[in-house]
Amino acid sequence: MRAARYYGRKDIRIEDIEPQPLQPGTVRVDVAWTGICGSDLHEYLDGPIFVPPAGHPHPISGESAPITMGHEFSGVVSELGEGITDLRVGQHVVVEPYIIDPSVDTGPESTDYHLSENMNFIGLGGRGGGLSENVVVERRWVHPIADTVPLDEAALIEPLSVAHHAVVRSGVRAGQWALIGGAGPIGLLTAAVLKAEGVNVIVSELSPLRREKALEAGVADHALNPAEVDVVAEVKRLTGGRGADVAFEASSVQVVLDTLIDAVRPQGVIVVISIWGHRAELDVQKLVLKEIELRGTIAYVNDHPATIKLVEEGKIDLAPFITGRIGLDQLVDEGFDTLINRNETAVKILVSPSGEGL
Repeated sequence: MRAARYYGRKDIRIEDIEPQPLQPGTVRVDVAWTGICGSDLHEYLDGPIFVPPAGHPHPISGESAPITMGHEFSGVVSELGEGITDLRVGQHVVVEPYIIDPSVDTGPESTDYHLSENMNFIGLGGRGGGLSENVVVERRWVHPIADTVPLDEAALIEPLSVAHHAVVRSGVRAGQWALIGGAGPIGLLTAAVLKAEGVNVIVSELSPLRREKALEAGVADHALNPAEVDVVAEVKRLTGGRGADVAFEASSVQVVLDTLIDAVRPQGVIVVISIWGHRAELDVQKLVLKEIELRGTIAYVNDHPATIKLVEEGKIDLAPFITGRIGLDQLVDEGFDTLINRNETAVKILVSPSGEGL
């Protein structure tokens, strides 16, 4: 089967590889669509980061580069391993793409398996990936999804779960005001979760396309251009002088973080979603004098069921965020190039490993 294989920085190759063997307790999924994630771009430009370098196998997967990429994907069950009785061939599914030591409790009550030692992701740390025609996954990480949800939209469940976890981390309540700094894919999906939960949403974003997307999709009440508007003053005006109750940093840009600190109300909460590849500066005095809570968030932990429910119930429409569809051969020249060099023109680009649906 064909797959996108990561060898090293700026070295991704489309190759023919052998399908993974089906093992007891696993499921083979024929991949329908896979999203290109920001972490894929970081691996391509600056990696290996999550990818275990060649000759240095990951302690859980036992694999190292080259590895098959892709961790945001949907598909159809094509084969069931021994012992799997609660899924059926032909069922639509999404994957929670974790690689976690089997000794870790990943049950429904766990709140921290995503922080376990040596945690990694399918499509980054080994065990196949969504940028291949099919993948074999442990049953624990396979989530059924209603056939009424199109498979291209279902591929966004994984990043939507990242957004859901960030919203949960914030503690925001319906009727409150949220400010999002950066309306890229995760910023927009965070806005979608917030609106589904009855929160008033303001986004601050330089890209006209992404501001327009936020408003057209109905996930933001206000979309501000920080090059033209005093974001802090406008947020305070919209909130009756109080400031935002919560804010989400989704850009890894220093000036955005500074703006959020000024724009949240006293005792407000700031959640940092973005991955920072450099050190940030923090005005600790403002943090102290306003009693601001600064919280980090990473990935998701038992968020997929609630996230899937929001989509299945029609509370979130994922279709507006898909701005491109390509085949595996266009992954780097069209997909990566657009998101690296013209990212203001796109939100989420999906890849069809088999070429179907293009």
